[in-house]
Amino acid sequence: MSAGSAAGSAWPELTLADWADTRDTLHLWTQVVGKVRLALEPMVNHWWQVPLYVSARGLTTSLMHAGGRGAEIEFDFSEHTLRVDTTDGAHRRLRLEPRSVADFYGEVMATLDQLGVKARIVARPVEVAVALPFAEDDEHCSYDPAAAQRFWTALVHADRILHRFRAGFVGKVSPVHFFWGSFDLAVSRFSGRPAPRHPGGVRNCPDRVQHVAYSHELSSCGFWPGGSAEGSFYAYAYPTPEGFADWPVEAPGFFDSALGEFLLPYADARAAADPDTVVGAFLQSTYEGAAELAGWDRAVLEVRT
Repeated sequence: MSAGSAAGSAWPELTLADWADTRDTLHLWTQVVGKVRLALEPMVNHWWQVPLYVSARGLTTSLMHAGGRGAEIEFDFSEHTLRVDTTDGAHRRLRLEPRSVADFYGEVMATLDQLGVKARIVARPVEVAVALPFAEDDEHCSYDPAAAQRFWTALVHADRILHRFRAGFVGKVSPVHFFWGSFDLAVSRFSGRPAPRHPGGVRNCPDRVQHVAYSHELSSCGFWPGGSAEGSFYAYAYPTPEGFADWPVEAPGFFDSALGEFLLPYADARAAADPDTVVGAFLQSTYEGAAELAGWDRAVLEVRT
């Protein structure tokens, strides 16, 4: 697949057996880069300063600010490099290839130091079962270029649909962004009302992170490539309104009582005759459930045509 060829391409298979090790390594690599963004950017409500963004080549930090200069780090899943660029013309390219998290972390931080980009990070992952410090992680060391490119292609499709969905809302709404902690592409709509304090409890993540993220009532959705299959599109509300689990959603979408959210398996979406329509309907119907049951002022918050 050549650079840029994700556009207009078929939705790829993300069969877990074909890329589980690459997925888990990429998750941790994105945390290293994401924590650089966290270190350089000022705090924004709901942690909107920390995510990555789908780009024409992969996943990017977008422009970050380091003193008087700007810097950008991008995972290029076409040429399989980590691109590090600064606004004064300096640039470095690190190979994306089978290598440990410890090795990747060491080279990224050394490269930033060479470029004069000072970023002090907490060098251990979050929202994972075992938070092994990056410098000690020699276990995760897989990189299959074809698998990484399929993942990026799936993100391009999900990003397109989520942007279309986002455009239907004139109230407070997040960007479409990739959270490296949970490793998912997401967008959230807000009612405008404050929410009860989130209980926290996310593994290897301070409770204050959830307190800030869920400070206001929301309906959130996105694409998560995790789990034991090919991943899922998902939708949930916080706080969860009474009756949400029983809201009618057209199959193959369903409510997962263990997770407390609606899921649409990615494999079912990509196999549909018109995946965009199937996913779009899932996002819209689950949002309507959250908004109707919680009494949102939809006439004010939504685009009316």
